[in-house]
Amino acid sequence: MKSNRLYILLFCVFSLFGLSNAQNETLTKEKSGNDADAFFMIRGSVYEKETYEPVSKVNVLINGSKYTTTDSNGKFSIRARIGDQLIVTHSSFEPIYYTIKSNDRIYIEVLPEQLKSSKRSKSFESMKKFNSLIDSADAYLKKDAARSLKFVGDALNVNTSTTQSAEAHELIGDIYIFWKQYDLAISAYKISLQNYSTNSARLKLASAYLKNEDYEKSIEAYNGIDQDSLSNYEKTILFEGLGDAYLKAKNFDESVKTYQKGLIIAKEHLITPKITDLNSKIAQAYNVQGDKIKAKGFFDNSLNLASKENKKRAVEEQIKVAEFNSVIEDYDNEIELRKQAIESIEDIELDSLIPNESSLSPQKQNYKLGNAYLLNNDLKNAIPSFKKSIEEADRKEDLDVKKDATRKLSEALIDAGNAEEGLKWLNEYKKTVDELYAKKVQEISQAARFSRNLAEQQNRITSLESDRELSRSKYELTQVRNKGQQIIIYSLISGLVLLLITGFFMFKYIRQQRFANNLLALKSLRSQMNPHFIFNALNSVNSFIATNDERTANKYLSDFSYLMRSVLENSEEDFIPLKKEIELLSLYTKLEHFRFQDKFEYTIDVDEQINIDEFLIPPMLLQPYIENAVWHGLRYKEEKGHLNITLKSKSKNEITIAITDDGIGRKRSKTLKTANQKKQKSKGMNNIQERVAILNKMYKDKVDVSIEDFRSSEEDTGTKVIVTLKKD
Repeated sequence: MKSNRLYILLFCVFSLFGLSNAQNETLTKEKSGNDADAFFMIRGSVYEKETYEPVSKVNVLINGSKYTTTDSNGKFSIRARIGDQLIVTHSSFEPIYYTIKSNDRIYIEVLPEQLKSSKRSKSFESMKKFNSLIDSADAYLKKDAARSLKFVGDALNVNTSTTQSAEAHELIGDIYIFWKQYDLAISAYKISLQNYSTNSARLKLASAYLKNEDYEKSIEAYNGIDQDSLSNYEKTILFEGLGDAYLKAKNFDESVKTYQKGLIIAKEHLITPKITDLNSKIAQAYNVQGDKIKAKGFFDNSLNLASKENKKRAVEEQIKVAEFNSVIEDYDNEIELRKQAIESIEDIELDSLIPNESSLSPQKQNYKLGNAYLLNNDLKNAIPSFKKSIEEADRKEDLDVKKDATRKLSEALIDAGNAEEGLKWLNEYKKTVDELYAKKVQEISQAARFSRNLAEQQNRITSLESDRELSRSKYELTQVRNKGQQIIIYSLISGLVLLLITGFFMFKYIRQQRFANNLLALKSLRSQMNPHFIFNALNSVNSFIATNDERTANKYLSDFSYLMRSVLENSEEDFIPLKKEIELLSLYTKLEHFRFQDKFEYTIDVDEQINIDEFLIPPMLLQPYIENAVWHGLRYKEEKGHLNITLKSKSKNEITIAITDDGIGRKRSKTLKTANQKKQKSKGMNNIQERVAILNKMYKDKVDVSIEDFRSSEEDTGTKVIVTLKKD
C-alpha cells in the first residue's frame, strides 16, 4: 500500500442477483419523480485489486459534509441522494470523485505492486457473491418478505465472516421492521451487534424497541450509544428517536428538550429534512402537552420549511397541521389545508403510486375534508366531499374508507333533511360492511400464510447460523482439541438458546396474531349487527308512521334518530359503560312500547347495590333479546303481557341481567312462523352467540348468557334470558 505509484480503478456493479427486468423498472419508478430528492444508504467496499485485501480507515465524504470511514473489512455505508458527489481519500492514493447515479453497491479497487496467491481471489469471489445476495435481499425487502429472507439465508450459507453475519442480521432486522414484526427485528439486531457492533445497528435496535412499545428499553438503548462516535446526521436521528421515546413514555419536558438538541445540530450542519421533521415533532409534543400556542408556532415553522422541500413532504406536513387544526377546532384552516393537500396529491399520483394505507390517499383526505365541513356545520360542502371520497375509495378498492364515508354521508343527508337519499346510502353502508367482512376474512387467511412463510425462512436462517457455528467449532477442534471442546459446548448452548428465543418470539407473534384475528372478527360482527338492528328498527318506524298521526310519528322518529346515532357511535367499541347501555335500552324499549302499547307493559329495575359506572358491557348485547321478547313472544299474546328487565348484584364483581317476558314462548312462536321465515336463520341471535364466544376467549369468560322457559299461565310459557356480567 506504500508504493510510490498506485493505479486507481473505480467501478460500480449494477447487476443484482436474481432480479428480472420488470423488477428493475419498478426500482427505477421508485426513484423517479419526487423520490429523486430522497436519501438512501449507499454501500461500498475498498480493497486491493490483485490481493483483494480490504483497505481500512479510508475516508468517504458526500459533498464534502457527510463523512464516514471504512471498517476493518474495507466496507462503508453512507447516506446520500442521486446526484451527490462521493469523495474517497486515503494517504496512499489520490482522491477519487464519483457522482451517485443509483443506490447500487460501489466497489473501489486499488492496484498494488505485489501480486499474491489465487486464494485471495476465491475469498474475493465469496465476498462478491455475499454482497450480491445481500443486495438482492435489500431489493425485495419492501415487496416480498419471504423471498428477501431467502436471499439473506443464501448469503449466510456462503463462508461468511462475523462482520458479514452482522450485516446480514442487520438486514434481517430491517426486513422485519418494514413488515411490522418488531419482536423478531429486535432479536435480529441483537444478533447483529453480538457479531459486530455498529452505530447503525444500535440506532435501529433502539428504534425497534420504540416501535415495539417498550419505551424504557428504547430510552436505555438510545442513551447507551456513544454520541461522539456518531456522524452529525446520526446524532439528529438519535435525538429524534430518543424524543419520540420520551413522548410515548409521557415525559413531555424531556421529549421537547431532546428534540431541541437534535434541531440545534440539524441547523448547525444544514440537515434540512431533519430541521423540518424536528420542528414538526416539537409541535406535536407541545400539542400533546396541551400548550396549543407553542404547538401552533412550531407547526407554522414546519409547514413553511416543508413547502421548500419536495411536494410529497410538503403535503405530509399540511396533513399533520390540518390534524392539529382539527384538534383545536380551527375548522376553517383545516379545510383550507386539506383542499391544498388534495390538489397536490393529484400531482403526486402522476409520478408515484399512493397505497391505501397512506394518509396521503385522496379518499382519506376527501373523507377528512367532508368531516371538517360537517363539524363546521357546512352540510352543503360536506356532502360532495363525502361523495368524492366514496368515488375515490371505489377507484382504489378501499372498503375501510368507503364504509366510514357512506356512514357519514348518510348522517349528513339525514341532517340536511334528505332522508330518502340518506337511507339509500345507509343501504350502501350495509352492503360495504358485508363486503369488508368478506375481505377481512380473506386477509386473515393471507396473513396466516405470510406468517408461515416467514417462519420457514427464519427457521432456515437459524439452522444455517447453527450449522455455521457448529462447523467453525469442529474446525477449531482439529487445531486445539481441549479449547475446541469448550467451543463446541458453548456453540451448542448458544444454538439452543437462539432456537429457544426464536421459538419464544414466534409463539408470542402467533398469539398476537390470534388476538388480532379475534379483534378483526369481533369488529366485523359488530359492524354486521348494527345494520341488522337499524333495518329492523326502520321497519317499526315505517309501520308507526303509517298508522299514527304526524306529530307522534315525528316524536318517534326523533327518538329513533338519537338512538341510531348512539348505536353507530358505539359500533367501534368492544365495551361501553353499563350506564350508557341501560339508557339506550330504555329508549329502545320505549320505542317498541310506543308501537305495541296494547300488547305489553315494561319495567326496568336496577339494584341500588350495583355501581353501574364500574361495569362495562359489549354494545348491543341485550337489545336482540328484548327484540325477540317483543316480536316473537309478547306481540302474539292475546291479553296484555309484561316485559321485565332486572339488574341484580350477584357478588362484588359480578351482576346478573334478567330479561323476562310472559309471552307465548319459543315453541308456540316457531309454530306461528311462515314457511319463508322458517328458512331464514336468526342473524341477530347467531351474531350475539359468536360475539360472546369471541369475547370470552379474549377476556376470560367475562360474559355468560343462558335462556330458559318458565310457565307464565296455563296456555303460555314465557322466556327468561339471564346475562351474567363480570367486572374487569
